[in-house]
Amino acid sequence: MKKFLAAIMAVAMTFSLAACGSSSEGNTSNAGSTSGEDTFVIGGLGPLTGSAASYGISVKQGAEIAINEINEAGGVKVGDKTVKLSLNFKDDEASEETAITAYNSLMDEGIDALLGTVTSAPCIVIKDYTAQDGILQITPSGSAINCITDADNAFRLCFTDPLQGKTMADFAVNDLGYKNIAVIFNNSDEYSTGMKDAFVEEVEALGGTVVSTQAFNEGDVDFTAQLTAIKNTNAEILFVPTYYEAAAYIAQQAKDIGLGLPLIGGDGWDGVLKQVTDPSTVEGAIFLSPFLSTDPEVADFVSAYEEAYKATPDQFAADGYDVVYVMKAAMEKAGSTESADMIAAMTEIEVDGLTGSVKFSADGEPEKGAKFVTIKDGQYAAYNVENTEETTAE
Repeated sequence: MKKFLAAIMAVAMTFSLAACGSSSEGNTSNAGSTSGEDTFVIGGLGPLTGSAASYGISVKQGAEIAINEINEAGGVKVGDKTVKLSLNFKDDEASEETAITAYNSLMDEGIDALLGTVTSAPCIVIKDYTAQDGILQITPSGSAINCITDADNAFRLCFTDPLQGKTMADFAVNDLGYKNIAVIFNNSDEYSTGMKDAFVEEVEALGGTVVSTQAFNEGDVDFTAQLTAIKNTNAEILFVPTYYEAAAYIAQQAKDIGLGLPLIGGDGWDGVLKQVTDPSTVEGAIFLSPFLSTDPEVADFVSAYEEAYKATPDQFAADGYDVVYVMKAAMEKAGSTESADMIAAMTEIEVDGLTGSVKFSADGEPEKGAKFVTIKDGQYAAYNVENTEETTAE
């Protein structure tokens, strides 16, 4: 009987170890995974393939830097025990359907909190699932207003689309002094339409005029007709609330037809220099971003990221890094790794992160300041609204 029981236990242990080590090739990261000690598994969802892959890859890699950093420092002190962190990150392709499948896989594999999703459309869908499961969810960059609405378990690190739209309208009218403004936006994307709607409303409230509002559909690459229509107006500046891929096409085609308007955008522009073939097409463009790699305060992170991935981190990498530290702070404050306890602790913490000092309101929104970034001589630079001083990013 003893031999029989021993054999059964050996088989069970072998199966258990095999299950814990399983992953979907190319879609799962197990950074920081540990053996033989308490481990808190952070699930991640974001695009690792497709047109928005740059965002998901950056978030994943930023989170990996934070997890390795925390684990190397001894882990997280939670009550009377120490917990190590692990990351299980899956590709959602920026697709709602894929995100649901990937989230269900994460839950089946056993996660303790969710970092994600990275983009807005999947985030809006997934927050209903995380609310039902009662698991802590923090989106690093899902900026659509509906990403966390009516979900007590969901929080956001980044700014909302409406807030970005309002901020850029104030900037265009009050700081830059433009009154006649054109807009080109993606009418099939929550991120783009949310920003556009708030921008138009605020411009008009400030006494400005939106002289042309041009729409396009997801996947479009030819914007000549819309840009030509804008050229035939008295627009003084062009607001482009899109992700970097569309922004790159728009900037190039605007130059091709001789539309020499200044360009401004939201945080989706971050990464545009990697997308354009001619940096001069985006020279002088200004967009919102909570992070700039040349800030002295982020030098250690930038150095670690460049060493690990041979690339300069963008704001999405910083967002991923900060979300891990927010989760760490919630665990420490709660003295628990249970989602209910961490969720309750979220409004009681303040984290000095790479993207600024952040607190969270009861509705899950971040309380933090905004930064402007411009493109100067083919590089990102800090834009100082008060005196227009710029600090170039190498």
